[in-house]
Amino acid sequence: MTVRPVRPDDVPAVVALVRELADYEKALHEVALTGEQLTSALFGDSPALFGHVAESDGEVVGIALWFLNFSTWRGTHGIYLEDLYVSPQHRGAGLGRELLRTLAAVCVERGYSRLEWSVLDWNASAIDFYKAAGAVPMDEWTVFRLTDDALTAFAEPRSH
Repeated sequence: MTVRPVRPDDVPAVVALVRELADYEKALHEVALTGEQLTSALFGDSPALFGHVAESDGEVVGIALWFLNFSTWRGTHGIYLEDLYVSPQHRGAGLGRELLRTLAAVCVERGYSRLEWSVLDWNASAIDFYKAAGAVPMDEWTVFRLTDDALTAFAEPRSH
């Protein structure tokens, strides 16, 4: 089993794992990601998304997709982990831990001050996994999001 940076030929497997994750999170109907979009985000002229995959016997069975954020308080970049997922039949072998450890190592090597992510409140096994790694929940913070019609409506200029 290995963890390595994502390659262009991994894209179909990564898209499939994103869909598998969304299904697990009861939100498959929200996934619009295509292989072309993922390829462009990861390998286009100005990549804004990065990733690592976990392989078992040459098959991609886990993913960590991430991007850079910035802490104005610390004055450094950090990593925001968008997706961490290992197929259920490959859990328990340490692949999720190795994916997360790899991102922590990227932070340390590059002088980034944070590795952060969101987790669904009901996902007790993930919360336990993250706490065992030493992560702490940000209980005083609430995530807000604008999407779809609300995003479009808010972006429209208003007359005074």
